[in-house]
Amino acid sequence: MPRRLLALYIGLWLYGLSMSVMIRAALGLDPWDVFHQGVADHVPLSFGTVVAITGAAVLLAWIPLRQWPGLGTVSNVVVIGISVDAGLWLLPELDGLPIRVAAMAAAVVLNAIATVLYIGAGMGPGPRDGLMTGLVRRTGRPVWLVRTGLEATVLSVGWVLGGSVGIGTVVYAFGIGPLIQLMIPFVDRYLPGFHEAESPTSAATAAEPMVA
Repeated sequence: MPRRLLALYIGLWLYGLSMSVMIRAALGLDPWDVFHQGVADHVPLSFGTVVAITGAAVLLAWIPLRQWPGLGTVSNVVVIGISVDAGLWLLPELDGLPIRVAAMAAAVVLNAIATVLYIGAGMGPGPRDGLMTGLVRRTGRPVWLVRTGLEATVLSVGWVLGGSVGIGTVVYAFGIGPLIQLMIPFVDRYLPGFHEAESPTSAATAAEPMVA
């Protein structure tokens, strides 16, 4: 249990940090963060606060889906919001395209590491993953269709609100899955909870976010 708790909270903190690095790279964000940024541009709240409020709101949608949160679910809402704001406070604005590209690549890799740790802890899905798996169970639709529909929706709304869409969005979309798959063997022996999290629906959603 201590090992899984450590993996959970390190993973969540690194996840928020990876989001802040991606924001500073300013080359495009993942779909949910495009939405978060778009909303944050229109309200007097920090990016991390918007992330936390969105996560809490998504949790409310679990009620009709009869989903039950775990420790990891609740921790996701709180820890990632704090971590991303701390990262944005610590990290300066980045100048120069080469530095920004390097930061974007580092952010995607760090996000993959964080995701493997968090999922491997096996203490409950993130709010957004839980929404998706609940919809899959209730509607009978395939995972890819539900996930694509959700992410296309939040991406579109976020873009309309002014969220950052760019090459980083594409790199994240196509890079995060293979990176997570590559890293799983390195933690599989240390985190027995990974087998619990690696059900067909969870494995297909390992690159949430959850974030975010």
